[in-house]
Amino acid sequence: MTGTLYGIGVGPGDPELLTLKAVRLIAACPVIAYPAPESGASLARTIAAPHVPAGRIECPVRLPIEIERHPAQAAYDAGAALLEGHLAAGRDVALLCLGDPLFYGSYMYLHARLAGRFECRIVPGITSFAASAALTGHALAARSDSVAVVPVTLSDDEIGRRMAAHDSLVFLKPGRHFARLKALLTQHGLACSAVYVERAGMPGERCLTLAEAGQDEAPYFSLVLVHRRGKAWQ
Repeated sequence: MTGTLYGIGVGPGDPELLTLKAVRLIAACPVIAYPAPESGASLARTIAAPHVPAGRIECPVRLPIEIERHPAQAAYDAGAALLEGHLAAGRDVALLCLGDPLFYGSYMYLHARLAGRFECRIVPGITSFAASAALTGHALAARSDSVAVVPVTLSDDEIGRRMAAHDSLVFLKPGRHFARLKALLTQHGLACSAVYVERAGMPGERCLTLAEAGQDEAPYFSLVLVHRRGKAWQ
């Protein structure tokens, strides 16, 4: 008998936001795996720490922070091979995933390499934008609203098209593009209703209006929420 791979969403940062199912499976699996940088600690492992029992086999999957696709693919190949050893030996593996496993998550690439040979089950997690909406009281959608999740790495023209096409927008990955995003929101008349959230559910969490966020760059764990009506229920 081979083991089962569980892709477990651990949410955006607050250990209390793990689901009951996630906590149960983390306690039950003999192997706890998690993505980690090439050096340093894993944020997913840190979030789940209160729920990881002592004595488990721990399996960090080292992934480089690369823009280029090919180095990352080689890292996913190596990570899948590492997990395959445990699964083939009959050990269930809980693979901890920041946020939700299938929302911009590295889990999907490991799933693609392993699902054809091993049973894989996915436990959804709370996304950063859902947690940010709860923190700020920013309703994401009402009635027939459409919602778009927009990476700020897209071009100005493409971001503008998506702004025009949707009622509610979640802007991810602002990073060094933050000043450009603020200018675009102003241009489209949306800056006044935009909310900036940084490190939702983590130490150092901040929730600000766009005007209060005066910096030109934003950290990796940040996003902007905006709705055309200011509030979805208006």
